[in-house]
Amino acid sequence: MSSVDAPDTEDLLRQLAPQVLGALVRRYGRFDASEDAVQEALLAAATRWPDQGVPENPRAWLVTVASRRLVDGWRSESARRRREEHVAVLDVPEPGPVDGHDDTLTLLFLCCHPSLSVPSQLALTLRAVGGLTTAEIANAFLVPEPTMAQRISRAKHTIRGAGRFDLPPEAERADRLRVVLHALYLMFNEGYTTSAGPSLHRADLTSEAIRLARLLRRLVPKEGEAAGLLALMLLTDARRAARTTVGGELVPLADQDRALWDRAQIEEGVEIISDTLGRGSIGPYQLQSAIAAVHDEAPTADETDWPQILALYDVLEQVSPGPVVTLNRAVAVAMVNGPRAGLAVLGTLDADDRMANTHRLEAVRGHLLELAGERDAARESYRRAATMTASVPEQRYLAMRASRLR
Repeated sequence: MSSVDAPDTEDLLRQLAPQVLGALVRRYGRFDASEDAVQEALLAAATRWPDQGVPENPRAWLVTVASRRLVDGWRSESARRRREEHVAVLDVPEPGPVDGHDDTLTLLFLCCHPSLSVPSQLALTLRAVGGLTTAEIANAFLVPEPTMAQRISRAKHTIRGAGRFDLPPEAERADRLRVVLHALYLMFNEGYTTSAGPSLHRADLTSEAIRLARLLRRLVPKEGEAAGLLALMLLTDARRAARTTVGGELVPLADQDRALWDRAQIEEGVEIISDTLGRGSIGPYQLQSAIAAVHDEAPTADETDWPQILALYDVLEQVSPGPVVTLNRAVAVAMVNGPRAGLAVLGTLDADDRMANTHRLEAVRGHLLELAGERDAARESYRRAATMTASVPEQRYLAMRASRLR
C-alpha cells in the first residue's frame, strides 16, 4: 500500500473508472449492472484508500471489488436458480495483477453501438468513458437535463443486447468512428471549459481525452480526422496555463501571456496537422486544428492572421454547419470586416433554439457590441450571459466585463 491524499485519490479514480468498467463489461457482458458495480467499488476506494493507502495494483483492486459486488448482486436476485449455472463460471479474481489490457478504447466503440441513435451513443460515451454528470452532458448537447437523463437511461437499456465486448471489425469500425471522435471532442471541451463549478478546467478530463485520442490515432493511422482531433486537442490544451490568473480569474485569448503556452504541444500539434492536410478529404477536426494552429503560431494577438482564420471558418461552415461554428465565425468576421458585420452574423442565431440553453451567444454579442462602442447594450448582454452560466470563473469574468462598462 502507498499513501496518497484525497485529491490524488479522486484523480486516480477518475482515470481508472472507464478502464475498470471496460474490464467488467468484457468479462461479464452486462453494461448497466457493471456500471453500478463499478460505482460501488469507486465509493469503497474513496472511503478506504486515503486512510489505508492505495493498493499496489489499484486497477486490479477495483476490478476485484466491483466483480464481487456484481456477482453478489446476481446471487441475491429472485431468479437465482436460473443464473446459478452462469454465475458458477464467473471466477472472481483475488486482489492482484490483472492483464494490462486497457479496455477504454473498446468501451468507446461499445457505447457507439449502431443499435443506439447517434445522440444516445454520444451521451452514453460521455457518461461511461468521460465520467461526466448528466447536467454536464446536457450542457454539451444544449438540451434540458431531464431530457438527457431519459436518453442515457434508454441507452443503457438498449446496450444490454449489444453482443460481444470487443473492437468491431474494420468495416463496422469506420461507421462508428465519427461518433467516437465527436464523443472525445465533447469530453475534451468539458474538461477545457467546465460547464459548472469553481474551476475553469478539469485537467483529468483533457488529459484522458488526449490519451484516448492518441490510442485512437494508432488504431486508425490513415484516418485524417483522428489525426485532426488529436492535433486540435494538443493545440488547444497548450494554452491552458495562460487561461487563468493565479487567483483563478479567466484570461481571454487576446490577453494571455503567450510565454506560458506549451511550445512542445504546439509543435507536435502543428506537425500532425501539417502532415495530415491535403492527404485526403478534409473534415471539421482538421479545419478546427488548422484554425487553432494559426492562433498558436501568432507571436502576439495583434499579429493573428484573421483573414486566414475567417477563410477556414468559411470552409468549416460548409463542411460542418452548426450554431457553434456560426458563433465562432462571427468573431472572425468582426475581426476582419468590423464588429457590426460580426453582429449581423450573430443575428442569424437569435431564433435557433439550440442556443437557448447556453450563455455563449450573449457573451459573444456583448464582446462585439463593446467593440462597436455600444456600451449600454454590451453591458446588458454580459449581464445576461453571466446569469446563464454555472461556471464560477465565467460568471466572474462576464460580471467584471459588465461592471467596467458602467
